Amino acid sequence: MAAAHVFSVQPLHHSASPVARNGGRSGGNRAFFRPSTVICPGREPASHELSDDFDFQESVKNVQALLHHHPSRRGLLTTVDHLKRLYIDHYFQDEIETIIDSCADLIHSDDLLDATLSLRLMREAGYYVSADDVLQKFRNDNGEFNLGLSKDIRGLLSLQDISHLNMGESSLYKANEFSSKHLRFTIKYLEPNLAIYVRRSLDHPYHVSLMQYKARHHLSYLQSMPTRNMAIENLAFAEFTIKKLQHQREMQEVKRWWIDLGLAQEIPAARDQVLKWYMWPMTVLEGFCFSRYRVEITKIISMVYIVDDIFDLVATQEELSLFTEAMKTWDLAAIDSLPSYMISCYKALYTITSDIANMVRKEHGVSPINHLKKAWATLFDGFMTEGKWLSTNQVPTSEDYLRNGVVTSGAPLVFMHLFFMLGHELPEGNNDDIHRVISCPAKIMRLWDDMGSAKDESQNGLDGSYKELYQRENPHGDVEKHMLEMIGSEWEGLNRECFSGTTSTLSHSFITASLNFARMVRVMYGYDDEQKLPVLEDYTRMLLF
Repeated sequence: MAAAHVFSVQPLHHSASPVARNGGRSGGNRAFFRPSTVICPGREPASHELSDDFDFQESVKNVQALLHHHPSRRGLLTTVDHLKRLYIDHYFQDEIETIIDSCADLIHSDDLLDATLSLRLMREAGYYVSADDVLQKFRNDNGEFNLGLSKDIRGLLSLQDISHLNMGESSLYKANEFSSKHLRFTIKYLEPNLAIYVRRSLDHPYHVSLMQYKARHHLSYLQSMPTRNMAIENLAFAEFTIKKLQHQREMQEVKRWWIDLGLAQEIPAARDQVLKWYMWPMTVLEGFCFSRYRVEITKIISMVYIVDDIFDLVATQEELSLFTEAMKTWDLAAIDSLPSYMISCYKALYTITSDIANMVRKEHGVSPINHLKKAWATLFDGFMTEGKWLSTNQVPTSEDYLRNGVVTSGAPLVFMHLFFMLGHELPEGNNDDIHRVISCPAKIMRLWDDMGSAKDESQNGLDGSYKELYQRENPHGDVEKHMLEMIGSEWEGLNRECFSGTTSTLSHSFITASLNFARMVRVMYGYDDEQKLPVLEDYTRMLLF
């Protein structure tokens, strides 16, 4: 965000099995949006042209029929995989759960594709599955994968996919290394469409990449295959188009709000990037029914950026101290002594947060305002700490910097608002699972940001970075390798929270938001050698224009 310088486990089989089912998981958001139209087959969703002679619900029924009557179990799992990659699986949760239950024993298959596809789909569905146990049969006495598997392209792709759902399992480290090596070697020998698919799978790995972004490319790949299923394609086209139209409406609402707010004119040094800010909640928060939440979260994100810029670029330390104290009082009467631009910012922040708290109270019966006030105070304290380090020429340890940098990323504050908007309450006692689901993506964001690529802001704020501090402490170390390893470790921690099958009070929607946030980081900070963001630009065109 701001660039600053689950479940009860029930066994499926006998106790010797490596598999257990997550029995308490919410089914997530399955709200049906049933327009009577769909985009014409063969047209790009960007045309926004809908055919009046196609029934959306009938298309859903056609795909349901396919799931009920497919002739083979591998075919069923492959179809489920296509639905997930096309981002339309939420219409078929009951059917998918039944299919995964009925195909669970395929994890014991001697076929690499069958075993790894079943393993991944089961893990995503909330089962506990031991990857080390499942993959043991494909490894030799030295723990290496059998070389004969290198010719199984589909199996290698599936092995690559499951490797990114690693929770710290040794077999999945080996799986990633083995599949990456042999897939890269074979690309030049593959037919063109499959070669493109393999390249994209390596450049934008499954699970750590945005499904919304990969969905359009996956549909293009399906269209290149000799056998096609038009029911699935039609439904995917409809989904693309409907979502794009909805996102455009939300974006226009956010733009009107931002223009009316007037902060861009009052604080010229601050960023004015409302489209970029909206891309976060558009990506993170799934579901047609969450339109209002996406708009409100964009407002919170915009305030995080503006406050960050006030601290970095505009205010004096004395003004920032007064600003922080006023924030902690949460009282409009406390801002009279502040500069006019701070008063405007404070009022906007106060109003937006209060509106969200009132919305939560009306929808869920509890008021989170005290927790939200505390979250804002924590963010301001984090910015003050950074300012103190800079103004006094203090050099924090890389560990201290990163701990504070997670806070000043703004991610914990945004997640706290989203947490209550989705109907959660903070339980008494241990909240470690909630903390980790928030802190892992926040740390991923901070580390990607501090890799040194975020140069599009055109600003002179100096906050330091983890990269610089670690390099100072380890002058002969490979800092980028170290940071990428740290990012990988945070992904493993996030995977454990999402897929380990342990008891959690967190909803599927919130967990998915955490995963999507981490995935969006690669897009938002994926600069090329020319300091451009090609994936973000492509993604924005695809989903908004």
